[in-house]
Amino acid sequence: MIITSKKDREKLLETLTDYDSFFLVGCSECATLCGTGGEPELAELKELLEQSGKKVSGTFRAKTGCQVLGTKTELKPMNVETGDAQAIIVMSCGAGTQAMVEAFPDKPVYPSNDSLFLGNMTRYQMFDERCSLCGECIIDQTGGICPVTACPKGLLNGPCGGTSNGNCEISPDIKCAWVRIYDRLEKINRLDDMSKIIKPKNWSKSQKPRVLSARPQKEVKEKK
Repeated sequence: MIITSKKDREKLLETLTDYDSFFLVGCSECATLCGTGGEPELAELKELLEQSGKKVSGTFRAKTGCQVLGTKTELKPMNVETGDAQAIIVMSCGAGTQAMVEAFPDKPVYPSNDSLFLGNMTRYQMFDERCSLCGECIIDQTGGICPVTACPKGLLNGPCGGTSNGNCEISPDIKCAWVRIYDRLEKINRLDDMSKIIKPKNWSKSQKPRVLSARPQKEVKEKK
């Protein structure tokens, strides 16, 4: 899931000084779980804006904020509310904000959140970064633990010389990624994998911007 945090509210209000009316868009998935774009957060921002003398023409929580076509369809019954707004505030990730840029090509769109990383929720509203979206996954060779993300140096073949008592030299609070990988491989009887050299990654696969079609090519041609 995409982990987000709320922008500083005073700075957000400063950004919005040129507008008097807003429509708020949240997200039922990642942002709701992060506590940055669910119903309570929509109500909270609405109250803040109104206390600042602004008008909120409506609020809406998308099923999946980054799903462009689906969100556009969901918004159709709210043409009056969105039409009354001078600007759109999106309470989701950067992808959700850019989806609203497509939904509202003639209106300014502003994010209320900062997008931080792709992570896992370990407890309620507690998140760990576990994937760097590098385009070439190697965790089949490392016991399911990603050294690109879990190691601050992104080392692919064992720990650096700074490892101390199993912890990372960059941050003593972090357990060395390669110690974790070793322990994991030992536990699942795959310790021999440690002797295999992981080839240098093809970083061109993470070159931005990327586009992917998951549909069969035949179907894409028929659509055209």
